[in-house]
Amino acid sequence: MPTLKKLMKFSFITSAISLSQIAMAALPQAQAPTRGEGTNMTQTMQNYAYDGFMLLGLIVLGVMFLGVAYHAFGVYHEIHDGKKKWRDLGSTAAVGVGILGIGIYLVTKATGIL
Repeated sequence: MPTLKKLMKFSFITSAISLSQIAMAALPQAQAPTRGEGTNMTQTMQNYAYDGFMLLGLIVLGVMFLGVAYHAFGVYHEIHDGKKKWRDLGSTAAVGVGILGIGIYLVTKATGIL
C-alpha cells in the first residue's frame, strides 16, 4: 500500500508536468517593427534598429527628467533648511522645463534623421 509521502510526490510530479504544458501553450509571436518588416532582411534590421534607437532616446529623456526632479527636490529640501529661497525653486523648475524641452526636440530631430 502506497504511503502518503509517495502519493504526495506522485501528485506533485503529475501536476508539475500538466501545468508546464499549459504554460507553454500560447507564447506570443514576435512583433514586427513599427515601420513594417520591409522587403528584405536589411530593411527589417534597419527598422528594428530604428525602434531600438527610439527606445534609447526615451530612456535618455527619462533619465533627464529624473535628474531635473532630483535637483528640484534637493532645492526644496534646502529651502526648508534655510539655505535657499522659493525663487530658487522657481528658477530650477523653469530651467528644468527648458532642458527637457530641448531634449525632447533633439530626440525628435534625431529620430527623423534615421
